[in-house]
Amino acid sequence: MDVAEARALERAMENFIESYGESHRFTASDLSALHKDWLGEIYDWAGQYRQVNISKDSFPFAAAAQIPKLMSSFERDVLQQNTPCNFKDRAEIIRALAETHVEIVLIHPFREGNGRLARVLSSLMALQARLPLLDFGLIAGLKKEAYFAAIQAGMEKNYQPMESLFAEIIERSVASS
Repeated sequence: MDVAEARALERAMENFIESYGESHRFTASDLSALHKDWLGEIYDWAGQYRQVNISKDSFPFAAAAQIPKLMSSFERDVLQQNTPCNFKDRAEIIRALAETHVEIVLIHPFREGNGRLARVLSSLMALQARLPLLDFGLIAGLKKEAYFAAIQAGMEKNYQPMESLFAEIIERSVASS
């Protein structure tokens, strides 16, 4: 299943880049559409908010019953403020990426693919900021524990740990582009 999901994401990413330009303000509906476009041929429930409570390593994500309300707040308070991500100052770009990424992961609106969807959204936002596609290899390897700690810090609206990770991710991505 992992291979099928990865291949589907590679195909979908090209469409996402073409569809969501530098002036696009993302919405909760866009995230559902991205999820469905990516996983719709694999899962019937793709693009639909999850109906079950889930956790990872004893870390509970938002209760399923709260997801519609949380996504509405996320759209109003985070997506409308941070997209389009065309800030001139690199620190503002990093702040927007970190906040948006942490909040969507904490909500975890879908049954599968939330982390990858958060990385897709971050990459699309980075393109809006005229940065290259982001290389998230850092958080898959050496900084995996720091990434999980940054997500947990976000529960208290402390985005600094994720900002530090995004600063490194951007630096590596720019250097390799």
